Amino acid sequence: MAKNLEEIEFTIFDTETTGLEPQAGDRMVEIAGIRLKGNQKLDTFQTLINPGRPISCAAFAVNKITPEMLKDAPTIETALPEFLKFIQDTCLCSYNATFDLEFLNNELRLIGRPDIENIVVVDILKMAERLLPRLERYALWFVAEKLGLKTKQEHRAFSDVELTLNVFHKLKEALYAKGILDFLNFSNLFALNSQFLNNINNQKIAKIQEAIGLGVKLKIKYLSTSYAEVSEREVIPKEIRQDKNYSYLVGYCCLRKEERTFRTDGILHLEIL
Repeated sequence: MAKNLEEIEFTIFDTETTGLEPQAGDRMVEIAGIRLKGNQKLDTFQTLINPGRPISCAAFAVNKITPEMLKDAPTIETALPEFLKFIQDTCLCSYNATFDLEFLNNELRLIGRPDIENIVVVDILKMAERLLPRLERYALWFVAEKLGLKTKQEHRAFSDVELTLNVFHKLKEALYAKGILDFLNFSNLFALNSQFLNNINNQKIAKIQEAIGLGVKLKIKYLSTSYAEVSEREVIPKEIRQDKNYSYLVGYCCLRKEERTFRTDGILHLEIL
């Protein structure tokens, strides 16, 4: 049985860094997280990290972290194993998770550990883009403001985690209002893990191809990418189309009475009629 989101433990995390490019040698200087289940905070994590290299002027202008603050901070060899213990058995989330995950995996490689695996990583920025599709911009502070949150973004790891957590709660409320309550659909919509998503996507494609082979209709529950609305449709499937990073169901929509295209990651449920 699919798990409800309220049954899942999440870790919202954030990093501060010496710059923007781990491939060019930039390192993490701070990492923080809040572990939660439902609306209950279970634990917190916060540490500065001595990166063994200077912070760029551009990074300092944002996070105001000085060499003096880092002088006696633990190294990554000490800090990162503690963070890995903290996030164990949770769904890992951050705002613009691609950035944080790239740094996190780079630091893991530097201490001889494998990349983050066997853990679902969700991008709260993807949540905002999918559930608030018509915003002018998607900076964390701007999304927070549009959601009615007045907290200022301070660009320090723990305070940004707290702001991100509040945004996460608001976006989760929007999901619930659309009837999206289960972790599988949540992950399918907002996770980054390619192998995990491929497995879900392949199951959908197999069912669509079965319907095409049988020449029968599909009943789908679909989250629109343009309006963030959930609707139920009956579709006569025609083909699966691949375009860049996404796959699409192309078929005749009986509701709209015309051929339509549906992104498969937006298909929340489908059954053969």
